[in-house]
Amino acid sequence: MRACSTCGRGLERAQHLFLVSPLNPFGTFPSTPPPSRPSPNTTTEPQGKKPAASKKAAAKAPLGENKSTNVSAPAGSGGRSVEEIYQKKTQLEHILLRPDTYVGSCEKTEALAWVYDKELNKLVQRQMSFVPGLYKIFDEILVNANDNKVRDPTMSTLRVDIDSEAGIIRVYNDGNGIPVQMHKEEGVYVPELIFGHLLTSSNYNDDEKKVTGGRNGYGAKLANIFSTEFVLETCDGSRELRYRQVFKDNMGFTGVPVVTKCKKTDNWTCITFKPDLSKFGMTHLEEDTVALMCKRVYDVAGSIGKNTKIFLNGERLKVKGFSDYVDLYLEGRENAPKVGGYLSRK
Repeated sequence: MRACSTCGRGLERAQHLFLVSPLNPFGTFPSTPPPSRPSPNTTTEPQGKKPAASKKAAAKAPLGENKSTNVSAPAGSGGRSVEEIYQKKTQLEHILLRPDTYVGSCEKTEALAWVYDKELNKLVQRQMSFVPGLYKIFDEILVNANDNKVRDPTMSTLRVDIDSEAGIIRVYNDGNGIPVQMHKEEGVYVPELIFGHLLTSSNYNDDEKKVTGGRNGYGAKLANIFSTEFVLETCDGSRELRYRQVFKDNMGFTGVPVVTKCKKTDNWTCITFKPDLSKFGMTHLEEDTVALMCKRVYDVAGSIGKNTKIFLNGERLKVKGFSDYVDLYLEGRENAPKVGGYLSRK
């Protein structure tokens, strides 16, 4: 049985939804009160006689004027009004209120995971303590950079810098930058549309074969939402324009984009963000979290293909392809099992 992608439990998807979804939000409503009995001194209409009010008049009575106990607050509401009990959130508010729906758990968890051991120069398994949601937003930005290699095979450099003391992460890739032009329908620049507006994506055409990440229009926006500061920079050499924009306060503040001139040979994109660690119950980027992020960079180095230099904190990784990446899991190539002679190559 596969673990749930949201909470990590060993549940089928349907089971998980049943456990976490408010399937019966009306369960606390009181039943309709019984009709009141007439007072002994009250004159009643003879049986078989209809009330004086006609059906037509009753039909015109507005629903809002009903003063019966049926509109009182549900039992157990603690005296709160209906407006306080039943609320509507914006999509941004909902993401911050229920982050597990979008980025996974924001609580610390422990798991056996592969990480890179610099002294041994190989990948080793260790018991790690980390927050899945924080790892997810980092991965969204890294996968975006990796996908650019698919869109532009001339991409030759990917740089990842993780400053654990300052709590800042920077991901840079060369190759074609984001088009710096105004989106005619939305009235904003394309870079802002991609990173600062929810449900925007270039992957909505289901007739195209998908070979890159992203599907639902959240992606990198989640990194923006869960950051205190998010800086977007790109150079579009084809239009000779450089773009820079700053977002702050969980995407609550959108700065005015600064567009300047650049050379035709300048083509790159750089994302610098400071995760809102308070959302993940952390005060700083912890050692285990940074180790898992670094290992993810090695994953990218093994899959991005040849002719691309990968740098981690200023140091170029020695992984130049999938074979080099697999070697990091093995004690030595001479002791490794051979499949079709692939690993036997010198």
